[in-house]
Amino acid sequence: MPQGRIEDRLRSVAQDAPVVPEKVIETKPVDREKTCPLLLRVFVSDNGRHHRMEEFSRTSLPGNELQIYTWMDATLKELTSLVKEVRPDARRKGTTFKFAAVYPGTMGRYRLKDIGQTVGGHKGPDDAISLASQKFQIGNFMDIAISLPRDQRQQRY
Repeated sequence: MPQGRIEDRLRSVAQDAPVVPEKVIETKPVDREKTCPLLLRVFVSDNGRHHRMEEFSRTSLPGNELQIYTWMDATLKELTSLVKEVRPDARRKGTTFKFAAVYPGTMGRYRLKDIGQTVGGHKGPDDAISLASQKFQIGNFMDIAISLPRDQRQQRY
């Protein structure tokens, strides 16, 4: 067997590998008339950054909690609208909402998984992302980092 450079052999193997199409996760729509909603515990930060994972523990959680009843087919745009209902300061056009799931990891520490972001008053690629498509599990938390538009931040301080 001819011995070539390892890079050449790896490149050859990669070229011969079958092309596997990217898996698209499709979720079935939920019949909201017949399906009981889940309680989504949402923690909101106003500084544009997610909460530190040290703030999540079995005995304490960050402040600014919102409790939202929703379904697994809820989209990020839908969740944005629900947050804006109770947070008038976040209703301004151009406000950015960064979503992350917070879930228990190993050794009692919580982990954060970025899900996507929406921008108030604008359509974006993450608007249609649903909780189910991101493998969100009942009992996980949602962390939302809100960033006001630049002109609004300057007026606020």
